[in-house]
Amino acid sequence: MRKVSLKYWILSVAVIGFLGSCSGGSQNEEAGHSEEHAHDHGNHDGHDHGAESEGIVIQEIAEGQRVFFANLEDGQVVTSPLTVEFGVEGMVVEPAGEVKENSGHHHLLIDHDFTPAGEVVPPADSTQLHFGKGQLSTEINLAPGEHKLTLQFANGVHMSYGEKMSSTITVSVEAPAKHMDEQ
Repeated sequence: MRKVSLKYWILSVAVIGFLGSCSGGSQNEEAGHSEEHAHDHGNHDGHDHGAESEGIVIQEIAEGQRVFFANLEDGQVVTSPLTVEFGVEGMVVEPAGEVKENSGHHHLLIDHDFTPAGEVVPPADSTQLHFGKGQLSTEINLAPGEHKLTLQFANGVHMSYGEKMSSTITVSVEAPAKHMDEQ
């Protein structure tokens, strides 16, 4: 098991919070996501990413524990809006707030890599969606082009289980077809 230093965790949360407060609407527009959609996933029912983590140990991932995209494949051509279904094996999906062994909740990172084990998944925004209520699917809007989707599983205080509990695929979003009367 890996123990996370409280000093490192607090510094990480402070840096992430600072970076999050510095981002503006342009990032959301570039990614092709709506600000409204980000807020749907950002509500954590009263808990926050600054929850006390002293002494929290990230459990080792056992063979057979994994997350996956239940309805998408790497390289798939899709249209927007896109329904994304989350799958997990060997763990239980539970709402965020309490750390329990072999449980956690999903995060969908759009055009981001996995979050290393023991690090707090960055706060929710339009490209880092949190499903702290235990949701198993979502619908997202993506701009036309290629996008990397990373499904990341984390414990009750948003500490990542790391690469072993993540899955990354790339999808190509088709531009909507134009009708003959559109130019």
